[in-house]
Amino acid sequence: MALGQSLRLVLAPPHRAGTPFILIGAAVGIIGGLLLGSWLFWLGLIFTLFCLYFFRDPRRVPPGREGLVLAPADGHVVSVMPAVPPAELGLGPAPRWRVAIFLSVMDVHVNRVPVDGRVTRIAYRHGKYLSANLDKASEDNERNAIAIALPDGRDLAVVQIAGLVARRILCDIREGEPVQAGDRFGIIRFGSRTDVYLPEGVRPLVEVGQTMIGGETVIADLLPPRAAP
Repeated sequence: MALGQSLRLVLAPPHRAGTPFILIGAAVGIIGGLLLGSWLFWLGLIFTLFCLYFFRDPRRVPPGREGLVLAPADGHVVSVMPAVPPAELGLGPAPRWRVAIFLSVMDVHVNRVPVDGRVTRIAYRHGKYLSANLDKASEDNERNAIAIALPDGRDLAVVQIAGLVARRILCDIREGEPVQAGDRFGIIRFGSRTDVYLPEGVRPLVEVGQTMIGGETVIADLLPPRAAP
């Protein structure tokens, strides 16, 4: 990655969800430093800089072709396997391909819509806070599941999953709302996982260990092979 691109990523403006944390860190550094000493100033400064980095929200440019499923988050793929979508979405008991992306605290945590379509259901479920890179995190952890109907009638699910440290999942879209691939739709604070359940019959184009860029990396193609350019 070129130096300019790296700097734009690191210095990207923060997501609005980080504003309270950034303000708290700045207040602790300034007020605490004046009243209690320089150690609190440095502690507040370090916390503020970390939050500015963690909540960064860089601009992303989705591919121009329709029919692609994009990564909903930055991170690396920890699982590619058939699995049944969360029962609360009502998508049926048939297994379909699931791509699971683990986000470390160093990754961008803004979630992005993987496909063009319409949100048909959003279901939040309380759960455990296991390490998000474990396969059972998809079943046991706190999660927010979203079903999206594609223009051709098929459906896809994307699931925000809390991790070992995360305690807050934010989702900015609503049921019935039209969405476009690459649009921001939420954020998970401090370490997490995002799963995508592809439409039935669609196979993933990624493998375990690959690095994802939310809103840009293609994880599947919805068009049949002969129709895809």
